[in-house]
Amino acid sequence: MSRDVFVAGVGMVPFTKPGAGDSYPAIAAAATRLALDDAGVDYGRVGEAYAGYVYGDSTAGQRALYEVGMTGIPVFNVNNNCATGSSALYLGRQAVAGGGVDCVLVLGFEQMTPGAIGTLFNDRPSPFDHFDATTGDLVGREDIPLALRYFGGAGLAHMQQYGTRMETFAKIRAKASRHGAANPLALFRKPMTEEEVMAAPIVFPGVMTRLMACAPTCGASAAVLCSGDFARRHGLKADVRIAGQAMTTDRPDTFEKRDMRWLVGAGMAKRAADQVYEQAGVGPSDIDVAELHDCFAQNELISYEALGFCPEGGAEKFVCDGDNTYGGRVVTNPSGGLLSKGHPLGATGLAQCTELVQQLRGEAEARQVEGARLALQHNLGLGGACVVTLYERV
Repeated sequence: MSRDVFVAGVGMVPFTKPGAGDSYPAIAAAATRLALDDAGVDYGRVGEAYAGYVYGDSTAGQRALYEVGMTGIPVFNVNNNCATGSSALYLGRQAVAGGGVDCVLVLGFEQMTPGAIGTLFNDRPSPFDHFDATTGDLVGREDIPLALRYFGGAGLAHMQQYGTRMETFAKIRAKASRHGAANPLALFRKPMTEEEVMAAPIVFPGVMTRLMACAPTCGASAAVLCSGDFARRHGLKADVRIAGQAMTTDRPDTFEKRDMRWLVGAGMAKRAADQVYEQAGVGPSDIDVAELHDCFAQNELISYEALGFCPEGGAEKFVCDGDNTYGGRVVTNPSGGLLSKGHPLGATGLAQCTELVQQLRGEAEARQVEGARLALQHNLGLGGACVVTLYERV
C-alpha cells in the first residue's frame, strides 16, 4: 500500500563561493532548522533522516544533524553525484509512502573547494571511465576540461543536427540571470544580456562561454516529508503533495546511441519524466513551473525536449518564443537555476524542492508564477542517475 506524501516544510541557506561561508555542519544545521520551523514540527518527531552530500567523509550526515539533536533515529548518508539531493528525497518519500515511518527529514549539503570538479580517488577505476572513453571518441578536444566536454559536446550534437545557434544558449543564460535577480538566495543576481553572455571568455569554441556554465558553490537545503495522517495529527502543512516521482539510471543506449545528449542523461531524463507523467495522469503541457538541472545552458536546452516541453528539435524555437519564462508555456528555473544560484552538488536537489514548494504555496514573492498548480523537478547526476519529481498544490 502506498500513502500520499506531503512536503510539510522546506529550508535553504544562501549559497556561497567556496571558502566564503561556514563549514558544512553549520550550514546543514541551519537549513534543517529552517525546514523544521517552516513545517512547525520538532526534530524529536522526525522518524528518519536522509543526508545527501558528495564531497565528504562517511557519516558526515550524522555530524551535521547532531548539531540539531541526537535523537537516535536512523540517519542514511546518500551520494549519487549531482542527483544526490533528489536521490535522498526519493528515499525519504519511499519510506513515508510505504508506511515505514510517518515523518522524515531530507537534507542536502556540500562544502566544496574552488576550481573544476575532479576525482579524488585516482588509485582505482573511475566511475566515469566509459563516459570518458565515449566522449573522447565523439568529441575529442582533450584540451578542454572534462565536464565542459561532456555538456559542450551535448550542445554541439544539438547544433549539428538541428542548426541550433550558440546565441540560443546565451538566451537561456540571460533568462537565468533575470530570474536569479529576483531571488535573494541566489549567488549571482546581476541581470545580463545575451550579448554579455556571448562576450564572456570562450571555454568551448563555437559552443560555450564561461557564463554558460554553473559555478561550484557551498550550501545546504532541507525538506520535511510526512504522511497526511501525521500532518493532521500535528497540525502541519499538507498543501503540497508529491504527485509522482521516478529515478532512472543508465541503459546500454547511453553509450550505444553514440550521441552526447544521451551520454549526459537525456535518455534517463525522458524515461523518468514519462514514468512520472503516467503516475500522475498528466502530460508535459500541464506543467506550470519547473526547476531543471541547468548545470550548463546546453543541458537546459536538451532537457526541454527530454521532458516533453517541446518536440525533438524544437528547443531553439521554444527558447526564442519565450516559452521558457514568465508568460510562456512553462516557467523554467524561476529561482535562477544552478546558473544563478550555483551548484553545491548535494544541496541542489533540495534547493529545487524548496523553490517549487514555495511556488505552489504562493510564497515566491517577486518570482511567483501566478496560479501554479503543478511543478516539475529534474535533477541529474552523471555516472549516472536522474530523478524527476512532480509536486501538486492541493
